[in-house]
Amino acid sequence: MTGAPDSLSLLRHVQQQPSTMSQLTPLTQQLTRRPQRMALLEQIAVQGSITRAAKAAGLSYKAAWDAIDELNNLSEKPLVERSVGGKGGGGARLSAEGERLLALFKRMESLQAHLLESAESEQDLERLGRLMLRTSARNQLSGKVVAVQAQGRNDLVDVELPGGARMRAQITHDSSEKLELTPGGGVIALMKAGWLSVQPLGVQPDPQMNALEGRIEAILPDDEGPSEVRIALANGQTLCALAEPAQLEADGLRAGSMARALFAPSLVLLGTPL
Repeated sequence: MTGAPDSLSLLRHVQQQPSTMSQLTPLTQQLTRRPQRMALLEQIAVQGSITRAAKAAGLSYKAAWDAIDELNNLSEKPLVERSVGGKGGGGARLSAEGERLLALFKRMESLQAHLLESAESEQDLERLGRLMLRTSARNQLSGKVVAVQAQGRNDLVDVELPGGARMRAQITHDSSEKLELTPGGGVIALMKAGWLSVQPLGVQPDPQMNALEGRIEAILPDDEGPSEVRIALANGQTLCALAEPAQLEADGLRAGSMARALFAPSLVLLGTPL
């Protein structure tokens, strides 16, 4: 593919943050900067339904699913356990990890109020907000670095996802140094939905490509373009890819089918937790 952004330009934003923010993780940023997502978790605990929880939190059904996918992807363990097509549009409940996180954030609310009161001006809060990155990449997977292999000016970074699945990212050696990548260190892999292709498991994958297998959770058609394909991985993380309806039909892929998401290592952007 052409037109993919240079990894280094994104990495500068992701990794160059002040030491005072070093204890915040991407998951923490998602919940503190986007309070509707915290409200969604609270309502899932109360309602037991994605549809009702989304309505109570002021989100559309699709936005609620997007939020759940992203939060589960950024957590070491899924925060929300769901069943597709249950009563009220899909049953859902918080996992033990989700309940623990919800209880922690309730305790943090009073501390947050004290923190905001300590800011000397509105500009302080605006400056703080600019330092907490949002990204347009639909796929954000947490993992840990297994190895960094030098390849000329580039490095090939082996990343292990929760559950043991592996993927690779090809970034510049300078980027690896700026991110201080070392085996065992936490990392976030980011890929835009348009950079992923979907194929049935019966097709032999290209050995040069990343290949993550899972079950198609949903196919969301779009009258003006390719369909959005959500693929649930065995570890609870979810990938979002774009595919033409005709190709999905030709491959016999539909909701419930096992499938493989393919993407090139050069199209994987990496970031490290703050």
